[in-house]
Amino acid sequence: MSFKSIAFLIVFVFAISFFLFNIIKFIKYLKLARPENRLDNIPKRLNNIIEIVMGQSKLLREPLAGFLHLLIFWGFVILLACILETIGEGIFPNFSFKFLGVLYPYLVFLEEVMGLLVILAVTFSIIRRLFFAPPRLKVDAKHQKEAIIILCTIFAIMITMFFTFAGKIVIDPENSNWGRFISSHLATIIPNKNTGEIIGEISWWLHILFVLGFLNYLPYSKHFHIVTSVPNVFLSRLESAAILKPINFEEEGLEKFGASDVEDFTWKTILDGYTCTECGRCTASCPANITGKVLSPKEIIMKIRERANERFPVLLKKNESDNIDKKLIGDFISEDALWSCTTCMACMQECPVMIEHITPIVDMRRGLVMMESKFPEEVQVTFRNLENNFSPWAFSSSERMDWAEGLDVKLISDNREVEYLYWVGCAGAFDMRYKKVSRAMVNILNHAGVSFAVLGEEEKCNGDIARRLGNEYLAQMLVKENIETLKKYNVKKIITTCPHCYNTFKNEYPLFGGKFEIIHHTTFIFELIKSGKIKLDKNHISKMVFHDSCYLGRYNNIYDEPRKVLQSINGVELLEPERTMDKAFCCGAGGGRMFMEENVGKKVNVERTEQLLDTEPQEIASACPFCLTMIIDGLKTKEMDESIQVKDIAEIVEECISK
Repeated sequence: MSFKSIAFLIVFVFAISFFLFNIIKFIKYLKLARPENRLDNIPKRLNNIIEIVMGQSKLLREPLAGFLHLLIFWGFVILLACILETIGEGIFPNFSFKFLGVLYPYLVFLEEVMGLLVILAVTFSIIRRLFFAPPRLKVDAKHQKEAIIILCTIFAIMITMFFTFAGKIVIDPENSNWGRFISSHLATIIPNKNTGEIIGEISWWLHILFVLGFLNYLPYSKHFHIVTSVPNVFLSRLESAAILKPINFEEEGLEKFGASDVEDFTWKTILDGYTCTECGRCTASCPANITGKVLSPKEIIMKIRERANERFPVLLKKNESDNIDKKLIGDFISEDALWSCTTCMACMQECPVMIEHITPIVDMRRGLVMMESKFPEEVQVTFRNLENNFSPWAFSSSERMDWAEGLDVKLISDNREVEYLYWVGCAGAFDMRYKKVSRAMVNILNHAGVSFAVLGEEEKCNGDIARRLGNEYLAQMLVKENIETLKKYNVKKIITTCPHCYNTFKNEYPLFGGKFEIIHHTTFIFELIKSGKIKLDKNHISKMVFHDSCYLGRYNNIYDEPRKVLQSINGVELLEPERTMDKAFCCGAGGGRMFMEENVGKKVNVERTEQLLDTEPQEIASACPFCLTMIIDGLKTKEMDESIQVKDIAEIVEECISK
């Protein structure tokens, strides 16, 4: 074995061993967190790899940055063959993939093309980051330096690859073929074989050292996502990504509820922390951050990683005293940041590596609420109302049917054979403005001859508000009592006007044993129109903009049906705001924020109202009681509540039905 081969093997074995040492340490970190099963439905998980990793679908939501990353990613995938060939050559001096025969020139052609494209992409990325970076990439000097080091290392790997092949071509022209079109041109500037041998050898060693150095730098940098992003995407949620997992309060030995430190999270949250690319797409889309609150979804995830790096080595050594005085919430993440979240899921929608930001935020809220009784003062009122009145408002259950006065509405207790249960919801029963929507929906159902009934006084809050505010115990009480009531009446199908009710029934009640067919009223109305059960004969001349509810859109992918309903109305000109559909801006009411004061920065609902007003509408259409309220309040702030009306889709449809 040659000296070069021995030297290479020493370097290679040391580098791989050191990398594996860090991977094993990382796996030990994950084992310190709580367990969670993420290995169901393997075919769908593999499809996520194809779409999100191989196809870079999330990154391409920003065309320029996505295209640059696509070039770098696929460049590395294709150039992996070159790296393997280099490693093989280090062990066996004459190793080559030439045994591929006629395919070999095509392989090296791809290597050359992708190498050039990666160089161009990296060069542009460095210039972009240094001179005209978007706000989300304007980070502190440390992270900026790290990003530049990584980009320069990638650049060096590509350059040394080209000069390695150029040197080989000068030494032996038979190494040249039509595929090596760039390396062959570089070879022409090398004066002779001796120089070519020196350049080729130095470039070969630099190339492999840059590759191995890059590999071992990854666990100590944000670019560890190169290792973790594929498993993180593979292990991401297959169902609605922001579903909250229940706490099993009867689990033996369970003494802590929620999360007060990193070991209280599941291993997937820890994996998320190490997968964060710090691209800032989550924070750039966060309505709380955009309107001046302290919340930065990126910082939440980065601080979890930072705390894990500090906390887990101590736990592995079982020496608790090393950092006993520090706390995750307070020293790393502020309570204000946690309570600013609207759980709108915009952060998760934009994340290119499928990080689940909302889960740890709610887990930390759970820890604050159930373990420390620490939460905003106004939340106490909401909890008390939910406990005493089964509604976030201070209305008695005996008033739950007041909205239906004078209407033909049946109670399911008297009519158990109906096909649908109409779940009115707390807003539909108690909110003065949204009662009109409940009445409009009943008129539509009656006009279409739909067999339905309501629960009346037996209906209780679905539990969404309590769950997202961190009071899981209270939420589960409401959930289980509702499921018991629904099963008592053998309910199979539920229509609801509230996206929060819809999401909770559809995605979270099954986790507690409550499986029902759930239909949002926009979908149901569209089906009634399509089937001809209702005819919209009256014109409604209006320029109308539709506001997407986060819990209807991003949570449940319902975008088309509300628009199709509006487009089926004669005279409606449907407008779209700049931020629409899966990029829509939150109204500010989700995650329990509907019942909390907003005292910092600009109000989220005002920001959203201004975005809708930019379309110059005559009316604003909504499909959510919280959104309706927030936008009406936004118009009042802008002193435009008398000139522009906000209506639920049910109200608009009812106006257009031929009686």
